[in-house]
Amino acid sequence: MSHANREPVKFAYWVPNVSGGLVISNIEQRTSWSIDYNRKLAQIAEENGFEYALSQIRFTAGYGAEFQHESVSFSHALLEATKTLKVIAAILPGPWNPALAAKQIATINHLTNGRVAVNVVSGWFRGEFAAIGEHWLDHDERYRRSEEFIRALRGIWTEDNFTFRGDFYRFNNYSLKPKPIDPQPEIFQGGSSRAARDMAARVSDWYFTNGNTPDQIAKQVSDIRQKAKESDHSVRVGVNAFAIVRETEEEAKAILAEIVEKANPEAVNAFGHEVKNAGKASPEGEGNWAKSSFEDLVQYNDGFRSNLIGTPRQVAERILDLKRAGADLILLGFLHFQEEVEYFGKHVIPLVRELEAAEALQPVAAE
Repeated sequence: MSHANREPVKFAYWVPNVSGGLVISNIEQRTSWSIDYNRKLAQIAEENGFEYALSQIRFTAGYGAEFQHESVSFSHALLEATKTLKVIAAILPGPWNPALAAKQIATINHLTNGRVAVNVVSGWFRGEFAAIGEHWLDHDERYRRSEEFIRALRGIWTEDNFTFRGDFYRFNNYSLKPKPIDPQPEIFQGGSSRAARDMAARVSDWYFTNGNTPDQIAKQVSDIRQKAKESDHSVRVGVNAFAIVRETEEEAKAILAEIVEKANPEAVNAFGHEVKNAGKASPEGEGNWAKSSFEDLVQYNDGFRSNLIGTPRQVAERILDLKRAGADLILLGFLHFQEEVEYFGKHVIPLVRELEAAEALQPVAAE
């Protein structure tokens, strides 16, 4: 059964506001975490068919990420450098209170004509929480807190005299002024555990999932859509992917082999240990990285598993397969961001649009 949206699939890229690029490897990455590099990258992305950029939130070094710029302020800088790009700022409940987040994002919303969104990150890195003196909650409690955080954000943005009595947050007749301009800022959220999917089905606009095969994505989409329907809610799905697009398949595969060959095994294994521990803490004993191999873990969010590795034609066709499985957005990482975002926009996105147009002419199959 096809889950495909009739709308064109959207494209987003990971903002490299953290050093070390998007793979835990010593391969050359012509990517910089500097603001100058990132402003130029945002402009290139906007000019080449990308609609969204996702900034990362990290408080501590680890796995090659020695330096990190804060996500909300960095996102604002990128919005100031662009005209149409939407930037999704990652926010971590705990360090952020929803009152502060709602105020920050509402202000940036007004300053940028409504182009800012948020990604509410529930947190998986216990060491980071310990380092900054933040209380570490059990797996499902983190998602319960995130759900309250999102309900509070939405309430503050849409209601006057907002009152909320949660286990984590309390508000008493709070009226934020000015509220964001409509449409309201989009709320993204990630995770693959049962708690993450259930939370997205109740409150999030968008659900990010790790890279995977179209078959596995389709199963997740079926599950989340059914749950969302029960909550009288709808949620769209973004899929992580690391793209290696070259003129020949051999070239692309050789680069993947080199990334893995030059992987930093200590950092990859440390990352794997941390994320698998976080997943084991969920009641079902699985999280985002439960089935990830060493090779998968070299790219933070299983981006290789989406298999966007090959020629522009091969990659465009695989994007259509992911779209048929229910992906509304593809979130992309690259080795050399500026030149590869431009190449992807010039050589892959037009092919995707051609394939979508051809598919739109086909009669819709009865479900």
